[in-house]
Amino acid sequence: MGNENQTSLASWQLPDVVWQQIEPLIPPRKSKEGRPRTVDLKRVANGIFYVLRTGIQWQAIPRELFGPPSTVYYYFSHWVKSGIFEKLWASALAIYENLKGLEWTWQSIDGAITKAPLGGEATGRNPTDRGKRGTKRSLLTEGQGVPIAVVVEGANRHDMKLLAKTLDATVVECPSPTEEAPQHLCADKGYDYAECRQETKSHGYIPHIRSRFEEQKEKREIPGYRARRWVVEVCHSWLNRFRKILVRFEKNLATHLGLLQFACAYIVFKRAGSF
Repeated sequence: MGNENQTSLASWQLPDVVWQQIEPLIPPRKSKEGRPRTVDLKRVANGIFYVLRTGIQWQAIPRELFGPPSTVYYYFSHWVKSGIFEKLWASALAIYENLKGLEWTWQSIDGAITKAPLGGEATGRNPTDRGKRGTKRSLLTEGQGVPIAVVVEGANRHDMKLLAKTLDATVVECPSPTEEAPQHLCADKGYDYAECRQETKSHGYIPHIRSRFEEQKEKREIPGYRARRWVVEVCHSWLNRFRKILVRFEKNLATHLGLLQFACAYIVFKRAGSF
């Protein structure tokens, strides 16, 4: 498994193995002119993860632990623009593939709505929360619930409208399905439309989309019945443990997506047994 020294880490402490993957992704300084950089970037990365995990406001970051809050946020926004968190997620998936193997045969997709009280990009009126501002994340997982794609839209955006965009957003290349190794996609009744079935097939998947009444019947007739897509629902639950994305306060879509990508990377590393 992971290093014994990391078994006692608090939930808001960034494991060393994750920092070791972040460090080589950080772009070098563009110029050697000027004063040398004195910022401890590992400390900065720990500060970003602390915010992600605890949900604390950026300006409330403990200065004695992570340095000036403005510095932590500066590097966070810079790393978002550089695509570091998406690259980190891809690196985590490569490690998982090497250690355990990604289960491409059965994949699952589902959307989840979270509150977004400050509004901002890719937010909308939440039809399940009296029209308050909210955001929707559409998540794709492989067969064991490991996240492989996520997109963000307004809460009023229907799941079916996000299907193609989510399938196209995988952060690592998905192997082409074959007759010997087909790929199945599981989805709930929110995708029970002819265009969704067609879109799924056009991406090379065999669709398994539950009709609006089929699943209720199976639950009644099959003791202990549990749909294959439960893995994506569990992954949404894992993401909700990161309090900074449980309720979205980031108005900028890129920064909210960067936090989601960081959380997904952490989940993959943990599922791989890296710590």
